[in-house]
Amino acid sequence: MSRQVTATINLEALRHNLQQARDRVSDQTQVVAVIKANGYGHGLLTVAHALYQADMFAVGCLDEAVQLRSAGVQKPILLLEGFEGEEELHAASQLDLQTVVHSKEQWSLLKSTHLKRSLVVWLKVDSGMHRLGFYPQRVDQLLPLMEESSCVDQLVLISHFANADKPDHKMNQQQQELFETSGQQLDIRRSMANSAALLSDNSTHYDFVRPGIMLYGGSPFSQQSADSIGLKPVMTLKAPLIAVKKLQRGDCVGYGSTWCAPEDMSIGVVAIGYGHGYPRSLPTGTPVLIRDQRVPLVGRVSMDMITVDLTEVPDAMVGDRAILWGDGLPIEEIADKADTISYELLCQLTSRVRREEG
Repeated sequence: MSRQVTATINLEALRHNLQQARDRVSDQTQVVAVIKANGYGHGLLTVAHALYQADMFAVGCLDEAVQLRSAGVQKPILLLEGFEGEEELHAASQLDLQTVVHSKEQWSLLKSTHLKRSLVVWLKVDSGMHRLGFYPQRVDQLLPLMEESSCVDQLVLISHFANADKPDHKMNQQQQELFETSGQQLDIRRSMANSAALLSDNSTHYDFVRPGIMLYGGSPFSQQSADSIGLKPVMTLKAPLIAVKKLQRGDCVGYGSTWCAPEDMSIGVVAIGYGHGYPRSLPTGTPVLIRDQRVPLVGRVSMDMITVDLTEVPDAMVGDRAILWGDGLPIEEIADKADTISYELLCQLTSRVRREEG
């Protein structure tokens, strides 16, 4: 019996979800697959090769782009946080990357540096998230200067919604209107839609959409399941059942003795814990799948183990594989139990979890 915790990556589901994104936009809109943070925890290169039909990739930093180029990925790649320092700027040019410019420091460096190859620059508009980017009035001052710069090959305007996961939030329209005031006098391409905006509002699609979580089978909406919007789970997290214990009524389990058996019963010990990225915050009652049957977590999550109530699966045996999320158990449900979002669960899995294609 292997004690290895595995994350099985369903490549067909990845491709299906990409097609769901493409089917929702016009033929003139390009799909930029966001594969930052190690492909949202699924494996950067695995995801990139599976999503080869995307028009572009977007990553968070230069290191991720270098990995892709080193693996032979020639597709256009966008650096969502741009470059840090002259060395990274030259590397972006040499690797034929596209880059966001979001600060005066980046623009100052770009305009003063001689590059072997000019760059496609995505100028970041702060339309209301107040994280990165230039305010619209400053964007209008910068655009003519950038158009004249020998370092800039093409320009794209980019912004990001703060509340796209709440389609009726009043700030969405305010942000979109501010974004559209930037560069009004120019024929310039634009990008604003993340997964939530892509799925909920066609008017935000513009020239490029940037799906992220939907590619991995996660819903960006708290009130809509992934299945209801046509998405398939990509990652199924599994761990082995390594012990079956018989308890007497009143026996308490785990650190802090926070849960005690209400009757004589059996529990199972599953070899996964917060040392693998399974959240310690998950409470008693969190569902786990064993033999296609939901069983509740009981007691605290430990570093390497959890315990589950086997009352509904009396034939469970050591060696059975438990599903923690994925096929048959939506990750959004587990995220809700942990009071977090599916993005965090996917990205926080540690190197102790073996990714395997399936």
